[in-house]
Amino acid sequence: MSTPPPPVTDPDPSTFVCLGSQVGPCSACQRKTWKYGHGGSPLCQWCMDPVLKAWGPTSRSTSTRP
Repeated sequence: MSTPPPPVTDPDPSTFVCLGSQVGPCSACQRKTWKYGHGGSPLCQWCMDPVLKAWGPTSRSTSTRP
């Protein structure tokens, strides 16, 4: 059994290790997360978890930026 995520008003822990200019809202729940720059993700860790489980352990996000 997994623990429920904290309230959306609490930021994703990733925000504590990135620059403030790289923080943005999660695309699913709007929680503050490390969204921009190298290492960022459009989803917070709680929204990303079910996505990764659905896609399997070999899924990766690949940058399409030139």
